[in-house]
This record gives sequence, structure tokens and C-alpha cells, in this order.
Amino acid sequence: MLKKVMFFLWIILVMVPAGCAVSKSVEHRLFDLHIQQDLELSAVLDRLGQSRVVLVGEHHTSPGHHQAQLVIIRQLHEAGVKVGIGLEMFRNDSQADLDRWVNGEMTPAEFEKVYYDNWNYDWSLYRPIFEYAKQENIPLVGLNVPREITRQVARQGFQSLSEQQKETLSNITCRVDQEYMEYIRRSFGAHAHGNLNFVYFCEAQLVWDNIMAISALAYLKSNPNSTMVLLAGAGHVHKQAVPAQIRKRVDIPTTVILPEVPGSIERETVNSSDADYLFLGL
Repeated sequence: MLKKVMFFLWIILVMVPAGCAVSKSVEHRLFDLHIQQDLELSAVLDRLGQSRVVLVGEHHTSPGHHQAQLVIIRQLHEAGVKVGIGLEMFRNDSQADLDRWVNGEMTPAEFEKVYYDNWNYDWSLYRPIFEYAKQENIPLVGLNVPREITRQVARQGFQSLSEQQKETLSNITCRVDQEYMEYIRRSFGAHAHGNLNFVYFCEAQLVWDNIMAISALAYLKSNPNSTMVLLAGAGHVHKQAVPAQIRKRVDIPTTVILPEVPGSIERETVNSSDADYLFLGL
């Protein structure tokens, strides 16, 4: 009998990877750009939970960035924060489908079709976030407008929009100053606009920043006890982008988290005027 017990113990030790023998939760680390110090995510959860908007940037094709976003959403939710997830990836006219997904009224295949109608990056990159939101009944909020509008602005300028189109943008104004143009040049690169007029390209980015800010604030007004975790490209998450448009409209606590990207977004190249934290180890 003893030999059988020893045999089964040996099988377990052989089959279980060495790193899994003792179950330990992995602590995710942030770099605090204000105090220039590495911190564990758990150490800043209180601050994140007290923010009305937590903006978490991404490079759209990076699996690690989306994993980091999910970690932040999960830890806030498990800490008891009432979370809503704001999505650059979805238009606000897809809100009914987002609600249906969270409510369990759509199959993954059905929702995937809606996703690709809104966004063109690989579904598998975002799927864990969407599945967690459905599992935990966390609202998903579409923040964007049809790409046709921003594409037209990028090619022909904001002045080319019709009055009807401007109404879909809440009649925002679009005044690109020199500071914003320099920010776009730094964030997207001098050639990010390709053959487009650079001023028009800046106008398109500003329209995008404005409408995401407006949509986020509309959700928070209807959900005064919620914190929105806003997921968007790193260029839109910088404090000079969507957060600046939020500040122009209302004074609420916000937190900006950028992914650490070697050679691009690092503790040596960004500071607290750009973001509050860098998410490390992606």
C-alpha cells in the first residue's frame, strides 16, 4: 500500500511543473512617475478606486497590454469597486449589442461579428476582457463614433463635416493649437499621417479624443458611483489627449496608466505630465 502511495506522489511531482508546486499570486508592478518608484499594483488600488476614470493605454496588437488591462479591471472589481469598461474599440451606436453581450443574450460568434464591425484587430486579443465582463456582469461602454467621420476629417479637415455630422459629435469644436500638434508629432511620429495634411490629421485625433471624453462623462453622469476603466491606444490615453478633454469639461479625479514599451514608453522618456504610472513587465 505504501509503495502505491509513493508511486502516485511521484507521478504528481513529475507531471506538475516546478513553478506550479506552490500556488502563489503574482504581484503586478507599476512604476509611479510622481515619486519615481516601483510599486505593486495592490499598493495603488485605493487611488485607482477613488478615480472616476482610470485610463489604461495599449498598443492594439500587444497581448501583454491587454492582459495588463484585464488585471487592472479584475483587481478593481474584486476590491469592490463598481467598474464600467470604456472602449475605444466600439462605436456608441453599438451600445445595445454591448449590453446584450454582458446580459448573456449573444453567443460568442454573434458578438465576434459585432466586434469586427467596429474594430479590425484580432478578436482573440480582446476576448478575455469581454468574457470577464460578461462573467462578472461589468458594463461595456462604446465610446467612439463611426470611422467614416474621423477618416473624413483626416483627409478633408473638420470644416468638411456637415451640420448633421457635427451633431453626432455633440457639436464639438476642433481648434488644434501648437501644443497639441507637437504632442501628436511626438506620440505618433512625424510621418504618422502618411500623405495626409498634418493639421487635418491632428484634427482627426482631437475629434477622437473629444468624443471619447464626452461619452465617458455621459456614462459617469448616469452612473455616479462608478469608476470607468477606459481602454484606448496609448496615444489617446496620454494626459494631453482624452484626459485633457475631460479636464476641460469637469474636474474629476483621473489616473493614467501607460504600458512600458522598451525604446518608446519608458521611465526615461515619459514623466508625470504624460501619465501617472507605467505598467511594468509586459
